[in-house]
Amino acid sequence: MKIDELPALANTIRRDIIEMLVQAKSGHAAGPLGMAEVFTALYFHVLRHDPQRPNWPDRDRLVLSNGHICPVLYAAMARAGYFPISELKTYRQLGSRLQGHPSRLDFPGLENSSGPLGQGYSQAVGMALALKMEGRTAQVYCVSSDGEHDEGQVWEAAMAAAKYRLHNLAVIIDRNNIQIDGHTEDVMPLESLRAKYEAFNWYVIEIDGHNIREIIEACEMAKAVFEKPVAIIARTIPGKGVDFMQWRPEWHGKAPTPAEAQKALRELRSLGGRVKRDED
Repeated sequence: MKIDELPALANTIRRDIIEMLVQAKSGHAAGPLGMAEVFTALYFHVLRHDPQRPNWPDRDRLVLSNGHICPVLYAAMARAGYFPISELKTYRQLGSRLQGHPSRLDFPGLENSSGPLGQGYSQAVGMALALKMEGRTAQVYCVSSDGEHDEGQVWEAAMAAAKYRLHNLAVIIDRNNIQIDGHTEDVMPLESLRAKYEAFNWYVIEIDGHNIREIIEACEMAKAVFEKPVAIIARTIPGKGVDFMQWRPEWHGKAPTPAEAQKALRELRSLGGRVKRDED
């Protein structure tokens, strides 16, 4: 798929997210909507992966540490061909493989189970270290939230990554400035996040998390950095694309009502750009 076509796909993934949430009557809205471009860029341009061979040893690894934003992960994986798009409708339903936090054992293509914040970050460090020791060229990408950085485990993992010079590790931080209890700078100030990572001996790149070309270029730059892990600080708008959700912490962890979902879908359709969907 051409880069110029990816914004339309990101908008389609946003529509998938809204439909998943309203069907489930639960889940997280703001974070998944805000990360649509990042996951679109990863699955359709950046990652070296093969949905037909999900356990290919030389694949790049994508670790989702902040597992609560999994609706965007599921939608991107379905669109990439890991499982039928129609299965998205089973999100958070009894017996579904698409749990409220991803379970690695449920279907191939998931690299980690997630739930407790901070653990995925440590798992990504372990994967990168193992790949480096084995001499493999695969890259590890870890998606982490800014609120997750309240966890001490994140900083322990960051120190370990720098110690072992994990140049094959890139952490993409969703810097949307909200978490479940409010704005991050009220709950536990994180700025200057760049200076903190640089003090931990990481290479830092700051980008617009909704600019797909910037996302791709940052990931390419990360692969060119040697002897240091890379932190990509992606500044995003929580609830992106849905006016009444944007920047509002209350949408961190709730699903829209049917009426709200219809309003959101109308707004997303009005943005222009789309790809063919199953029901179209």
